[in-house]
Order: sequence, then structure tokens, then C-alpha cells
Amino acid sequence: MTGGRDEFNSWRGWALVAAQLVLFAVLGIEVVRTRRFGLPGVLGVVACAAGSAVVALATGALGRRLRAHPAPPEDAVLRTDGVYGVVRHPIYLGLLVLASGLALIARSRRAVGIVLALADVFEAKARIEERLLTARFPEYASYAERVPRILPRL
Repeated sequence: MTGGRDEFNSWRGWALVAAQLVLFAVLGIEVVRTRRFGLPGVLGVVACAAGSAVVALATGALGRRLRAHPAPPEDAVLRTDGVYGVVRHPIYLGLLVLASGLALIARSRRAVGIVLALADVFEAKARIEERLLTARFPEYASYAERVPRILPRL
């Protein structure tokens, strides 16, 4: 596919969205199934809140341009400020922090595996999105050199 509407309708992008939803559903089931709490659970709740806050900031910055599919909408605007000045894909970061919090609550190998699978899904979505953003916005390449993809620099 070459981009634009074709990429928006690509099966690859929708397959990644479906995988993301399924993985979160299975992670939720794992949390309910294990029902462990204690100190790791408290830390998990804190991580869930922090991840949710990052997602809220990032989605708020996108507003009506927010899409689940990695292809940006026709009226996309390149965001490089706020949370987008820390990482290029803050929604993926926030969702990974949230998922990690759920894994802390579940405290199971399966939950950890799901978080790792989600990281792979978000990496694949980011690659598609970045290819399309680079084609649309000439300044994206210099932005990508300055700002890390998903994990912030310490």
C-alpha cells in the first residue's frame, strides 16, 4: 500500500488494532482470575493511574483526530509539543504503563507475556504510523531524531 485511504483501510493496521483489543481483554480476564493484591497490587494501581493519565493527555492533544488505526486521518496535524515532545507515541507508552500495572496486579507469567505482546503490537503500529507521517510531514524526520519513539530518555 502506498498510504492515504488505502493504508487507512489496510488489513495490517486493523489486525493490529484487533490484536491490541484482544490482548487487553485477556489481560483483564487474567487480573480477575488471579485476584492478587498486596504491595505489588498497590503499585499496579498506581501504574494504571499513571498510564491512564498519559493516555488522557495524549488523546486530549489529538482531539477529534484520534484514531485506533495507525494511519493518521486526512486532516492530521503533527504534534510535537507537550507529551508529544517527550515521546512520539505517548498513547502507546501510556497503554503499556497501564498494562504493566495490570500485570503487577495479576502477578502471573501470562500477564507479563501479554504486556510483551502488547509492546510488539505497539511497535508495529508505530512503524506504520511513522512511515505515513514521514511521507506527509517533511519535518517528521528531524522530530524523530530528537524525540524517542515510545520509551522516554532518562
